[in-house]
Amino acid sequence: MNDSADKRSAFIVDVLTDEFGASMALDPAAFRRKFRKMAASPFSFYRGSASLFYADQRGDFADDAFLDERTSRVWIHGDLHAENFGTYMNGSGHLVFNVNDFDEAYVGPFSWDLKRLAASVALLGYAKALSDQAIGDLVTGFARSYLTELRAIAAGGDDAIGSITLDNADGVLRRVLQEARLNTRVDLLAAQTTVDNYERRFSLGDGVYEIDGETRERVCAAFTAYLKTLPEATARLRPVATQIKDVVLRKGVGIGSAGLPSYNLLLEGHTEALENDVVIYMKQAQVPAVARHIDDERVRGYFRHQGHRTAESQRALQAHADPWLGFTELDGVGQLVAEVSPYAADLDWSDVNEPEELAGVLADLGRAVARMHSVADDESSHDLVDYSTEEAIVAAIGDDTDGFVGHLVEFAHAYGVRARTDHQLFVDLFRNGRLPGI
Repeated sequence: MNDSADKRSAFIVDVLTDEFGASMALDPAAFRRKFRKMAASPFSFYRGSASLFYADQRGDFADDAFLDERTSRVWIHGDLHAENFGTYMNGSGHLVFNVNDFDEAYVGPFSWDLKRLAASVALLGYAKALSDQAIGDLVTGFARSYLTELRAIAAGGDDAIGSITLDNADGVLRRVLQEARLNTRVDLLAAQTTVDNYERRFSLGDGVYEIDGETRERVCAAFTAYLKTLPEATARLRPVATQIKDVVLRKGVGIGSAGLPSYNLLLEGHTEALENDVVIYMKQAQVPAVARHIDDERVRGYFRHQGHRTAESQRALQAHADPWLGFTELDGVGQLVAEVSPYAADLDWSDVNEPEELAGVLADLGRAVARMHSVADDESSHDLVDYSTEEAIVAAIGDDTDGFVGHLVEFAHAYGVRARTDHQLFVDLFRNGRLPGI
């Protein structure tokens, strides 16, 4: 290994240790599983190493292009890669295809979202053996679609396409929405629960564990506190659904949640019919990777805890968010609470391979990201970002569309190469026992 590779390897170890060190010490086995998943491919490594990406945005990939005082303080997703999109049933009862998983959301530079997505497209395209030209064309389509939609929203919205729903989706995304529509609450309940002696309870096994009475009492008390964070409309529409029927512990949930406890609660539905029961989750929220690289006390001091930060961020970024979305504390630690929705379905990129089909999907994703960045100043109840984000971004880019697009394409290629190299360095570090505590 040459000096440059040695220095980069040491940097990777330092960043991952700073980000995960305390959690690794608590549950090294969970992080061995996480790191083995990250070792599987450059894309998997990229997904699990947001902390490294943001460290680079303050390092040799630092670039202030199109950033000013306002565009550096926008609600951002924080982990906007190609696999963080899917369907959800919004608070108005419509199936929507949009950005999902807001665990890393924060307030920061809008371009960091776009750069993280663009680099993920480069990795995705490389895995599908696309040429650099084809990858550049895909990023170009995404960037132009994003800017076109954002400009339309800033101009009043008459020419904006709007949310991706069954009314306007076509191709791959319409198929994803249609498949999500086939899902039912009965199927979800059948997969996670059983009915015994005329009452529904969670099924145990496969990462689902029974809890003791003391733990249940603490979780139920946290649930009671959570109810006070819900919108008034949720309480009015679900008068029966605050009755807890069962509680279980879940472990090993997701590549980004290694070692963190999560609880599922089974609630009586809006009627006493068993098929109306509701499953919600309560999971420990983490400090987002991007927050370690944003020195803004106005943002940091706004949130009571990380559960509050996650819920508030999702409400800011997602129009008509899940009515069950809220937050609480458990043993003094912030928790995010939301429904385990039967209508969630992710886009399966293995089904999308040809450049023409990929281009159509990425154009839709560009519009979705534009709407996400624009709704923050319209939908949320806070005053942390108190100006029109779409107008600020459009003004910062001005007439330099080609410069904006070229900037993202150049970054996608450069960081795609960096991530592929980092992945190999990470695999060598992991397999040779050079990651401390693992």
